[in-house]
Amino acid sequence: MDRREFMRRFGNLGVASLALSSVPWLKGCTSAGQEEIRDGRVRFGIIGAGSRGRYHMQNLKNVPQAEIVALCDNYAPSMEAAARIAPGARRYEDYRSLLEDKEVDAVIIALPLNLHYRVALDAFSAGKNVLCEKAMAYTMEECKDMYLRGRASGKIFFVGQQRLFDTKYIKIMDAVRSGEFGPVVNVRNYWYRNHDWRREVPSPEYERHINWRLYREYSRGLMTELACHQLQNGTWALGMLPSQVMGTGNIIYWKDGREVFDSVSTIYTFPNGVNMTFESVISNKHFGMGEYIMCKDATVDLANGRLYMEDPKPRSGIRQLVGDIEQGIFSNSVFAGTSWSAENASSDPGVSIMPDAAGDGSIEMLQAFCHSILTGRQPDHVLEEAYYGSILCLLGDEAILQQKTLSFPEHLKI
Repeated sequence: MDRREFMRRFGNLGVASLALSSVPWLKGCTSAGQEEIRDGRVRFGIIGAGSRGRYHMQNLKNVPQAEIVALCDNYAPSMEAAARIAPGARRYEDYRSLLEDKEVDAVIIALPLNLHYRVALDAFSAGKNVLCEKAMAYTMEECKDMYLRGRASGKIFFVGQQRLFDTKYIKIMDAVRSGEFGPVVNVRNYWYRNHDWRREVPSPEYERHINWRLYREYSRGLMTELACHQLQNGTWALGMLPSQVMGTGNIIYWKDGREVFDSVSTIYTFPNGVNMTFESVISNKHFGMGEYIMCKDATVDLANGRLYMEDPKPRSGIRQLVGDIEQGIFSNSVFAGTSWSAENASSDPGVSIMPDAAGDGSIEMLQAFCHSILTGRQPDHVLEEAYYGSILCLLGDEAILQQKTLSFPEHLKI
């Protein structure tokens, strides 16, 4: 399969080509959805003006219906940086004062994980629509209560799982779920870095305020900060929840007073026996970040946007030569035989299936959020998908902490 054949079989990767019945939350991103709210306006309050909050602010500038009217942060440098993006916005140090602002229609919560639950519930009580960063909450029980209260509030509730709005992911996942590449046999996720994950602090009293991700009181570490991006891949591809998870974690290298692991490895097993792995090490970056859906007939490399067939079609002579050169066959390697050699991998060089210029779904998520607020319609499934993504990363962290194989709790199914 080459890109031309891929495009012929699977079509354009844009929103217009999607079957919205399978992704109803994307309706607001379509031309028709945007026309429906063309003259509408959503006034946003940003609770948490750190790097993630400011990232959302920059994206809101690309959403015609969005206006940033209020900011909240108790750390002056973050507030000043946010005010440069939205100079006319009112400033608050206490989020409860922002929630009392009658001109705020919706809030984006971009705070440390341990604060999500309390602030979201207060926002629902204040009659605000809520977009809360992932992971959803600090504990699985908080996630369940947050989900139920958000639903009962009658307000629009999104969680920042932007890959649910990434059209290139959605398109290829549709192909996987329809069996185009044979049954899914494994899902592999990893995220490697070589950095201490620390941020510079102006003085010691700000250590936990700025480096909250490193301390158990505020954070669940790599599982909630990185795994939450990737663990949806298995449930998405297989259309089911894993039945159990096991894992291990340690502080291997960064012995600097942190309380969360710098190395984790987890295995999620689905009812059909398929395993999904997530692994993260932050003291070696050689392999970078990877997300693979392994099917009987092909492997989908989600992170790099490539498709590898198990049994690729024969290529013409000139294409074979070009491919060999690209793969480094004519290197200085020794041609003599060996007494042992590694198992041969697939010879398919792969085909690009995702446009390099495409975004990550963040702007589409904000478009859909505004559409839902202005039409008063909570999209089907989007909150449930985000809920389970959060539950999975928290369940994995619990398995590591308890050093046990844990089953998916029945009472947390919705």
